[in-house]
Amino acid sequence: MNKVSHVLSISLITNFMLSLFKVIIGFIGSSGALIADGIHSFSDLVTDLIGIIGSIFSKKPSDDKHPYGHGKIEYLISIFIGLVILSLGFVVIYNSLTRNTTVPSIIVIFVSFFTILAKLLLARYLIKQGQKLNSNILISSGKESNMDVISSIVVLISSILMQIDIPILRYSDIIAGLLVGILVLKVGFEVLTENISTILGEQVTNDEYLKKVKQTILKYENIKEIDDLIILKYGPYHKLISKISINSDISIIQAHEMIDNLERDIKNDFEQIDYVNISIKPYNNSKNTI
Repeated sequence: MNKVSHVLSISLITNFMLSLFKVIIGFIGSSGALIADGIHSFSDLVTDLIGIIGSIFSKKPSDDKHPYGHGKIEYLISIFIGLVILSLGFVVIYNSLTRNTTVPSIIVIFVSFFTILAKLLLARYLIKQGQKLNSNILISSGKESNMDVISSIVVLISSILMQIDIPILRYSDIIAGLLVGILVLKVGFEVLTENISTILGEQVTNDEYLKKVKQTILKYENIKEIDDLIILKYGPYHKLISKISINSDISIIQAHEMIDNLERDIKNDFEQIDYVNISIKPYNNSKNTI
């Protein structure tokens, strides 16, 4: 099992336990909101399972039809997660408008507080690991977990307000549910637009990252200029495409050995770069560098 799948497995088990806990306590405490929140949490189980499958397939090696591997499968999975989040947003809004409100048991307040803490820790863990492992699947799953945190906060606040015997506060659950639905829709659109942009061929734009790559290339004495440098995102890995100007006095054999060594150094220094394509031309004192 790869690292991404391991993280998703932890998330899957946690989501299952929290979802089951919410539904059971929701029935015991007569809280329709907590039951709905538990059902909402079950969606995380689906995305975790899909994420594990996507992570496995994205690591498949290259073949004749896919010379640069299958990393973009990760973006397709993240797009699906984005669609799930959007669907949840509409479901939350619909349920808020049609759900009957009842005064929940005090136990619902304590359970909601506990699930908020547990889910918040899980969301931060997923996003942190996603950034560390360069996994859009983990980051998308973490964002969805954040939405679950918000829905649990809504359940907590509405449960507290509904303990107060003021008629107008009975509508707090409906209003809060609508706000959560809008926030869920916002995150869903963000996940979709981010991954659609990447699957169309988005390149790395981190200046500090690009600067370090350039330094690795220019450490070779016979490389005079970098004429072009593009690093494309392919799921968990990157593809580097570069054109460089080299000393025209060196032989073809020397140039070939230098490029082989450079490709090895790039892959060693930047573990995310799995594919390197470097073309060369003689140095002609051109000032058009990047």
